[in-house]
Amino acid sequence: MSKDDKNVGYNTIICRCEDISLGEIKAAIAEGHTTVDELKHYLRVGMGPCQSRTCGTLIAGIIARETGKPVDEVYPMIARPPYHPVMLGTLLNEE
Repeated sequence: MSKDDKNVGYNTIICRCEDISLGEIKAAIAEGHTTVDELKHYLRVGMGPCQSRTCGTLIAGIIARETGKPVDEVYPMIARPPYHPVMLGTLLNEE
């Protein structure tokens, strides 16, 4: 998503897993949530099945443009295990 893209509107979905729009992200940034981790806690972006592999860099770019911060200051978010989706039975040794 380039900053020159005129087709990206308020209702454009950025986080498909959690159905979070560009407008919701921009509103949260305006309220003071200015890192990917803060948005994750506030809006649940990046908490769906893809674990931000699809939307993480998009969200970081939006934050960087809206706040004027460099991308490396707002991303990556803090990764917590498990790093990949895991079946509950695997954790319980019930395979």
